[in-house]
Amino acid sequence: MAQATTDAYEPRGIRLGVVRGVSYGLFGPPGTFIPQARSLGAGIVRAYVYWSQVEPEPGRYRWDVVDALLGQLDGDEEVWITLCSSSPWATRTPTDFLPPSPAHDLDAYAEFVRRVVRRCAGRVHYWQCDNEPSNTDLLWAGTADEYVAQLRIMYAAVKEADPVAAVVLGGCGYDVLGSEAGSEPWRFFSQVLSGGRDAFDLFDVHLYGDAAAVPAHIEAVRELMRAHGCLRPVVVGEYAAPVPFEFPEAQAVMYEVFAEAFAGEAPVQSTEELAARARQDTPERRAMAALYARMPQLPPRLLMFMEGCPPELEAGRHRINCRQLVACTLQALAAGVRRTLYWNLAPEVPGPADPLQIMHLMFGKLAMLGYRDGELAVRHPAADTFALLAAQLAGARRVTRIQSADLPGLYAFEVERAGRGPLLVLWDRSDTADGEDHPPVAVSWPWPASAATAVDAFGEPHAVEVRDRMLRLAVSDTPVFVSPES
Repeated sequence: MAQATTDAYEPRGIRLGVVRGVSYGLFGPPGTFIPQARSLGAGIVRAYVYWSQVEPEPGRYRWDVVDALLGQLDGDEEVWITLCSSSPWATRTPTDFLPPSPAHDLDAYAEFVRRVVRRCAGRVHYWQCDNEPSNTDLLWAGTADEYVAQLRIMYAAVKEADPVAAVVLGGCGYDVLGSEAGSEPWRFFSQVLSGGRDAFDLFDVHLYGDAAAVPAHIEAVRELMRAHGCLRPVVVGEYAAPVPFEFPEAQAVMYEVFAEAFAGEAPVQSTEELAARARQDTPERRAMAALYARMPQLPPRLLMFMEGCPPELEAGRHRINCRQLVACTLQALAAGVRRTLYWNLAPEVPGPADPLQIMHLMFGKLAMLGYRDGELAVRHPAADTFALLAAQLAGARRVTRIQSADLPGLYAFEVERAGRGPLLVLWDRSDTADGEDHPPVAVSWPWPASAATAVDAFGEPHAVEVRDRMLRLAVSDTPVFVSPES
């Protein structure tokens, strides 16, 4: 199997995007979401499709979910599908949802992939082989070698059905990036690259938590690819912050809850089982109920992720979310990434949130949109910040970080934009949760124009002046966008 040159599938230009979630059309009818993503300025969308949705029985194919997604496209956006090998009949672990597992018959898996890709040929640009496979038992119920075997089959099937489409290696997530070199998750990916170096075009990295760590994470996965002789372009298939595990005082409580919630739990999560669990007194629900009973004693940096937290903590978490959205995006783009997809667009299904699910505590409040009368019509603050960021970066060709010897805590990014004037993005490195309480720093910066206008990550005007071709402004931990005055 011949592998194209390392830059053959390098994405052109810069696009910001969003992930729909992990269960499009699985727990309910496949609803409309791409127009809503488009309205935020998203140029790429990612969704999951499961083997169980497409081939519910051997040889019987259904296209309602795939066609519902394709029917929302206007041709301007890029589409990324994470194709999951979850099946009640075709895989080792019988389930229609999680975890994906090795196929009983690789020829049957190849035929499934070919059929899906042919259905979407020319309209879906990226195909991913499952998601975060090193997160074993939860997101992949198999070994690294078994993942490689399936990856190689998928690669060949995609290239046969749509030669110009790119294959994305399953995401490298926090289980890898949050662990020490040589850990089991790192060894898993090393084994995958050893056996599958010629069976992928793009390497997907998932960046949760502090944006300051983004460059090191991206360089770490590049170094891993170099070590196996298969350096490929990096794409960011998921990123968001804040999350509870980045705060030490919240982390200790989370470990306790995890231990109680998943003691003796079966790893299989089918749609039927999850629906039944919602009505049962499971260890997860008992652990979460006990956590909510302790709310008055919990640290604020954990409380802000919980439903019913004090309004000032809710507002503060939204502001951290917006600041980190901008910071992580700029850090990734400056590291040479050209595709970033925020996690996530919206809750999986309409209806009130279930606070007794650990995944809701971890990620539930990161959604940019919410439901009103069954439609994605509610915009949270992160949605407005994403739309602002997408508008500021429209036409971006290159993002470069410029470091200042005088202000070592300053983050400064120069953005080259086609057909537009320069863009400068600035913020000061502060504590993630309490940075707004710190005094701003005075910044002077060379500026090519005679005037400038500035707006912060929340869409608020920011004071700036230009004297003697130098910008002068005060900068806090909230990113500020500076452009020539029109």
